[in-house]
Amino acid sequence: MSASDAPLRVLAVDDEEPALEELLYLLRRDPRVGTVVPAAGPTEALRRLGRAVADGPDGGAAVDVVFLDIDMPGLDGLELARLLAGFAAPPLIVFVTAHDDFAVRAFDLKAVDYLLKPLRGERFAEAVRRVAELVRAGQGPRPGAVPAVTAPERTNAFDDQVPVELGGVTRFVPIADITHVEAQGDYARLHTPHGSHLVRVALSTLEEQWRARGFVRIHRSRLVALGRIEELRLDGGNMTVRIGDRVLAVSRRNARELRDLLARHAAGRAR
Repeated sequence: MSASDAPLRVLAVDDEEPALEELLYLLRRDPRVGTVVPAAGPTEALRRLGRAVADGPDGGAAVDVVFLDIDMPGLDGLELARLLAGFAAPPLIVFVTAHDDFAVRAFDLKAVDYLLKPLRGERFAEAVRRVAELVRAGQGPRPGAVPAVTAPERTNAFDDQVPVELGGVTRFVPIADITHVEAQGDYARLHTPHGSHLVRVALSTLEEQWRARGFVRIHRSRLVALGRIEELRLDGGNMTVRIGDRVLAVSRRNARELRDLLARHAAGRAR
């Protein structure tokens, strides 16, 4: 099977559970659809799309099309679509909404289709057909469908920022502002000089993704940005680091690696 004939890879986004379940049902029963991944709001959608970009067009997390609600708290569907337009190989967009007054703006964003709730099976199938034809014609983010972009040139809206929710509003925190990260169950708390933000992502995932940015694990529940460490202390065999007015313990397991990394970091800055 050629890439253009492969089943569609879909991200379904809606913050209302019954609407999302209906959307998933309709997608999964269509033979042209392969993988269907749900996202219960814009923040989760951003995480999944960031992973899709990192994986590339032939990766396991890749997305051909986003079926996207518009009226969501924080970052609405139109704003999310504008972000996606900045991708090197943006996914196709089908808006799914209960409101008919966003249609003009939706098609200004080059949406493939605009479906009104409650969804009708025949009309929904027509939208899927349009998407499949566009992907088959090379207008979706399949391998070979867009000009090749070398790794250093590939950029996207998630490279340097983290989406966080604050009182129902999605904001973007620059990764460069984050001084350290602490695990809190299934969540991670991102600390900056201006406050902290809780995000639903495992510390091990951030450790892997941000290692190249200079983040290092100093404890089973903590990452720090090397460039933010102001002081390293040794006291009776115990090691701590100071970041601003915070003094953080370093586990013995991580102490040697931290010393080596700090030494290399300092040598690199001295050159």
